[in-house]
Amino acid sequence: MKIIINKKIFLEVLSKVQGITNKRTNMTITENLLITALNDTIEISATDLETYFKGVYPATVEKNGAVLINSKKLFEIIKEFPEENILIRQVENKWIKIGDNKIEYHIVGMEVDNFPTIPAFGETCFYNIDSILFKKMIERTIVITSFSEEKRATVNGILFEFLIKNKKTILRLVSTDGGRLSIADAVYDEILDFPDLKDIIIPKKGLNEVVKFLKNSGSVQIGFQENYCIIKNDNEVIIIRLLEGTFLDYGGIINKENHHIINIDKQKLLMMLKRMSILASDVYNAVIFDIQNDKLIISSTNPTIGESKEEMDIEFTGKHIQVAYNPKFYMDTINLMDDEIVLLYVLDEKDPAFLEETTDKNYLSIIMPMKV
Repeated sequence: MKIIINKKIFLEVLSKVQGITNKRTNMTITENLLITALNDTIEISATDLETYFKGVYPATVEKNGAVLINSKKLFEIIKEFPEENILIRQVENKWIKIGDNKIEYHIVGMEVDNFPTIPAFGETCFYNIDSILFKKMIERTIVITSFSEEKRATVNGILFEFLIKNKKTILRLVSTDGGRLSIADAVYDEILDFPDLKDIIIPKKGLNEVVKFLKNSGSVQIGFQENYCIIKNDNEVIIIRLLEGTFLDYGGIINKENHHIINIDKQKLLMMLKRMSILASDVYNAVIFDIQNDKLIISSTNPTIGESKEEMDIEFTGKHIQVAYNPKFYMDTINLMDDEIVLLYVLDEKDPAFLEETTDKNYLSIIMPMKV
């Protein structure tokens, strides 16, 4: 193999696949990239055995062939390489030379036949979705991560659903960690023809890699076959092995009836929570929402450090409510909202609170109270 490739193009894809190739697995081979040169393109493949990536990019190919090279070291070399176009060629005994006479690296390669096989599929039904919208949906759900080593699909995965409502199709992502739940929707103004898709749970780790490849224009295609999710654009494809298990039946949780609705300035609430979180620790990580007489009072107490309190004027005439929450859950949600005014739904110290925007009703965050 002998190629010349543009540094900017090469570096962009190398930076994105590091999250796949730098994961710990039982196979050292997954720390490597497979680079295949054919005609005027190169194909770059990476996997951690749960997520598979393949992308095709332009290059000057002087000799067809394939090499298997350490992903991290190749990224570091290309990142610091001083030239715009980079010569890469395979020499004797699978060694790989990078550069020319001015600057040259001589890197050990591996046997390409040892690289794991990337799943191949026949005809698959794909659904188009706007790339920016899909990225926003993923970000609003993968923000929920588990702090434990639980292996449950409910915690480690995101539920992918197709729903029919009012002659419209809703593509929905749902994520939870037991203390909160996020729902992100994309609505199609038509009934889409799709197969009976149930219990589709996509690993959060895999979708976290997908975000890196979603572009700021155009659309992507999503399909499912066997136990894999396939996401692709014009020149790249990511294949993710689905999780097995049953997701949380969340339907009964998202009932907002009888809740008080409070309009709150998003930025003011965010800054209050940041200030009240200063005294928090791993043990004392709750803040108290005290809602009464057109005021929201947020307080924090840490017996080893001290206490703090701050209030905000709101419109509220209901029964006095005092409830504890994890402030991080609120801050995570607020940072993903675009509207300046958000809606807070609260009922009492036992039932979940809801956060949503005033205009975009396609994102709902459910936050459970804490026991203090």
